[in-house]
Formats: sequence, structure tokens, C-alpha cells
Amino acid sequence: MGRSPGRRRAGTALAAAALVALAALVLGSARPEAAPAHGIAMHGQPKYAPGFAHLDYVNPDAPKGGEMRRASTGTFDNLNPFIIKGVVAHGRHLIFESLLKRTWDEPFSLYGLIAESIDVPDDRSSIAFTLRPQARFHDGSPITVDDVIFSWETLKEQGRPNHRLYYNKVVEIERPDARTVRFVFDAEEPDRELPLILGLMPILSKAYYSSVTFDETTLTPPLGSGPYRIEHVDAGRGIVYRRDPDYWGRDLPINRGQHNIDRISYDYYRDDEVMLEAFRAGEYDLRLERSATRWATGYDFPAVEDGRVRLEQLPHGRPSGMFALAYNTRRPVFAERAVRYALSLAFDFEWINKALLQGAYVRTNAIFDNSELGFGGLPEGGELALLEPHRDRLPPELFDTPYHAPAVEGGLRKNLAQARRLLAEAGWRVEDGVLRREADGLPLAFEILLVNPGNEKIALAFARNLERLGVQAKVRTVDTAQYQYRRNVYDFDMLIYRWGMSLSPGNEQAFYWGADAADQEGTRNYPGIRDPAVDDLIARMTQARERGDFADAVRAMDRVLMWGHYLVPLYHLNDDRYAYWEKFGRPEAIPVYGTVLDTWWVDPEKADALDR
Repeated sequence: MGRSPGRRRAGTALAAAALVALAALVLGSARPEAAPAHGIAMHGQPKYAPGFAHLDYVNPDAPKGGEMRRASTGTFDNLNPFIIKGVVAHGRHLIFESLLKRTWDEPFSLYGLIAESIDVPDDRSSIAFTLRPQARFHDGSPITVDDVIFSWETLKEQGRPNHRLYYNKVVEIERPDARTVRFVFDAEEPDRELPLILGLMPILSKAYYSSVTFDETTLTPPLGSGPYRIEHVDAGRGIVYRRDPDYWGRDLPINRGQHNIDRISYDYYRDDEVMLEAFRAGEYDLRLERSATRWATGYDFPAVEDGRVRLEQLPHGRPSGMFALAYNTRRPVFAERAVRYALSLAFDFEWINKALLQGAYVRTNAIFDNSELGFGGLPEGGELALLEPHRDRLPPELFDTPYHAPAVEGGLRKNLAQARRLLAEAGWRVEDGVLRREADGLPLAFEILLVNPGNEKIALAFARNLERLGVQAKVRTVDTAQYQYRRNVYDFDMLIYRWGMSLSPGNEQAFYWGADAADQEGTRNYPGIRDPAVDDLIARMTQARERGDFADAVRAMDRVLMWGHYLVPLYHLNDDRYAYWEKFGRPEAIPVYGTVLDTWWVDPEKADALDR
């Protein structure tokens, strides 16, 4: 029996509604994923196409074997690199792995490692990782979705402050199938870097940490999944890694031509001068020399002259980063910008470079010097547009005066006279040879905290000049453990620190300069910066879709930081200086970030010649 026209119309309406609901589910609620991809770039497309054989800066036929002995100053008491407690031994990247792996000939691109593919929608509101079935921890257990979720949960709750900062931006986790996990981000706070940050998350074994306390220091070798295992630990003095011949990822294109050396060790020395003497005696094989003075005067020994030790200056295109004296603005004496600027006028880079540094260094004028992201002149175009909303709270000079770190021209006396005027205007007067704040008699006295004795001459030269202003600056060098602890809890007045930078800065900038990081222990916001303009510009960096817009945000942030005078910029080199015993081979191609030691190998003939 047929239905009445009314019932037919009602049925048709219900069917149409069902179709609309289904369409909404498919097109709206379901997240539109792109086809599974082999990699992802922060901006644009990854350099390497699907199916690439190996990276351009490796030798895919590099021989395996041999030993590389390295060295470091200080000590260590921890093999867990994911907590702020203790001093961690070098070599984390040798045993722990992430879902994706970075290349060093692109600003910021990642390719599948533990994950064989990724799915990312155009708005980057989520990322899904499909795990490789062959991925294994060192005990032979497979790396599973459970391990990925456990890693995220553990690092979010108990990890280092940067991990907690990043991973708390995940609002939902989904498990589409047994080998896939999807992280969903807050749509109200778009951040195009988050998918890459999740790709770099270290993956921990859930089973292993079911019986091991995660948030405690340890000298027991932890379970990893990387190309090396810890072979031996001499607490505080040395650590040895052994290449795993059964490493599950040894044949992946992203790894080909890398991890060539069988044994890598790190020995620890009291200071850099002792460490250099050990190198001269052949106690270890390779050092990256950061001191121009030592480069010019410390390598005149017979092994260099007869060719057994090789010295190379290798070019790179990395940003300079910031090597600086950092004011701790949490201290009352450094609360005022004018005071910080006045004190910076007493730093005589020109004399220090000539008298102490062999004239080899370039003065750092911005965090991203030596790169396409560095600023110059006055802000204009997109950069100026980003700065305009903050004009009222920014120094007027930022908009009408090109920034340069204070220079000494024609002698220091002129700089000191300007410093005295600025300090007087800020309410400071000299009484009995001591500079004091008129309001309460507070003396302008502070300590410069160091860990590297090699920086003492620099700090002492600055302190001597400050004394001429009535400022009492003392220099104190402490051991590695004390230095790290005092840094973590911001128990210092001023310190010397080096912030390294990439060509694709992002969320880590909030960890370095953001207001939220200023009050969290263990961040790198050592100056204690709390500036809404900086926070806004960091957010715009992570939201930018186009490289040009991104560069404008980076330059604007850099400019705001420099005009805030939170730092006294020091200096940098535009190349890397390696000294090594002539037993290694390396690829001819050097990527933009500089030579990659993981691509070096031991040349058997050279090693034999050295042994003879």
C-alpha cells in the first residue's frame, strides 16, 4: 500500500535533512586533511621530494667505523635531558629520537623518522602522524601510539618549561587507527609552527617509565631508540656512546650517510685552557674553537706544523644569535631602561676586540645579524605596520634612529660623560665615589656571574670602566652545577650567555623573551623581559603564512628587544673554526647551518697514518 503525499513529503524532508547533516559532518566537523606527506616546511614546500635517496650534504657511501673523541668543560650528573634538575651529559641526540627529523640545508623543514607520513590541513589546526611499523626502542619493543601519547602527557606535565609551554597548546588527541595519532590545536589561538614542534617531540617508552621515575636525575642509561647506545658512564668525568649496528632506522633516506662513527666519547675538563692542552697532547680528536685569541695563539704546536692536526674555518649562514651580557631586570638596579643603556655605554668593544681578541670579531648589533632576518636602517613596510600599534609604549628612537650597539669613537671619555648625564637624569648621584639612587640611597652595585674563565677578561674590562662611573661591579666565576642552578632560578644580577638562533625562529622565542617565561624557573628569559609588544610579535611570527610576513615579524621583535637595552651585545664570528686530528673525512657540501658532525667519518688510511 502506497504512502500518502503528506507522508512522502515528510519522508523526503527527513532524507534531505539527513543528507545535510551528513554533508556537515563530512565537510565541517571532519577535519580536511591533505594527502599523507613525507615532510613539512615551516614556509613553502620542503626541499626534498618524496622518494629522495639522501640529503645533499652527506656522503651516502661514507665508511662506517672508528672513533671520535670529543671534550667539554665542567661536569655532569644526569642522563635525563628532559627535566631541569641536574647537569645533563652531552649526546642526547645520539640516543633519543623524535617523530620527524630536521634537515640543515633549509630554514626549517622536517621529514619522517619514527613517523613514516603526516597529515596536516591547510590551516594547520592539527597534525596526524602514522608510525613506521619497523620503529623500535633499543630493547626491541615497537614504538607505538601509546608511547607517543605517553611522551606528550609526561613532557607536558613534568618536562622542561619549553615542553610544557608547547605541548599544553594541544586541546585534543585522536587515534584514527592502531598506527596513527592526531594532535588537535586550539583554533582560537592559531600557531602554524605547532605541527613542526610536535614533530620534534622526543618519544619515550611508556613501558620503561612504568618502573622508572621520570622526573628524577639518573646516571642509569635510559632506554632510547636512536643510532647509538650508552656504552659507559664515568660520573661527572666522561661518557661513551657505541653505534648500534641493529639500529632500526639506519637505512632511511633521512639518515643515509650519517652516524658513521662507531664510538663517540666526551671527556670533561675543569676549564677550556686545560681542555686545549689535552687536545694538543692528543687526548681527544676534535674541538670547535670559539676563542679568536686561542685560534690565533693556541695552535702553534708541532702536530699542526707537520699536518697531523688540521685547522679549518668553515662558512655558515646561521644568524649570529646573541652572545651578550644580560641584565636581570628582576633586580631593582636594572629596572629602568635608561640606566641599562647608560651602563652599556661603558662597554668598550673596540678596545676589547683589539687588545684581547686579536681583532677577529664582529660586533653584534641584532639577534639575527649575519642572515636574511637581520634588521637594518629604520622600520618600514610590513615591519613598521606591525610596530605601529605599539608605538605609544615603545621608545621613540626605535622609529627615527637606526639601532647600533653603543660604540666607542675617539676614546671612552665621551661615552662615560654621556652615561653620567643619563644616570643623573634617572636620579642617580655619586657620593664618596659610589653611585647611589637619590630617592633611597640604593648603591648601583652588582655581580657579573660567569662559568667560563675565558670570559673573565671581558667582564673585568667592563667592570673597570663601570668603576669610573661609581658603579661597583664584581666578577664571579662558579662551577657548572652552581651556574646552571643559579640560572634556572634567576639568582644573579648579570651574566654572560649565548642564545643560538635558527633561520626559522618561532615558539622558542617565547621561551627566551616572553612574559610568561619571565616567572617560570628554567626558561631562557634571563633578562626577565615582560613586554606586550614582544609577546604580540612572537605570536605573529608563529601565525605567518608567507616568508615575507614572517621576516617582518622577526625583524620587528628583534628591534624591540635591542631598543629595550636588556642586553649588552658582545660579538660573533661569521664562520666555524674547527681543529681536529687528521683522521676524519667530511662531505664537501656544507649546509646553510654549517658543517654537520653526524655526517663526518673516520678515514681508515688517515687513522692508520696517525697511529704510525
